[in-house]
Amino acid sequence: MSKFGELIDVEIPVLLDFYKELNNQSEPMHLVLRDVAAALGDKAKVIKIDVEKNQELAEALRVKTLPTLIIYKSGEMKWRQSGEQDANTLIGKIQEYI
Repeated sequence: MSKFGELIDVEIPVLLDFYKELNNQSEPMHLVLRDVAAALGDKAKVIKIDVEKNQELAEALRVKTLPTLIIYKSGEMKWRQSGEQDANTLIGKIQEYI
């Protein structure tokens, strides 16, 4: 959990994508996130978190539905949404916190 604190306690927005590796529905979202990361460059971070490998974190954040997307900035949760989102929506949402 201390590593998690280091990940989110930064001055730029951090988009977390909670997913399950063996979930076929995750693939389209991975492509969207790749586009988001490319569009934002070093203005934001995009981090994928496999709930199977990070069960304690997923439980602590009460992640029930996949994908769950969360934006943090300076260690504070700014936005959270469950379900798939398109790249333009996510880019716009992250830009609110840049």
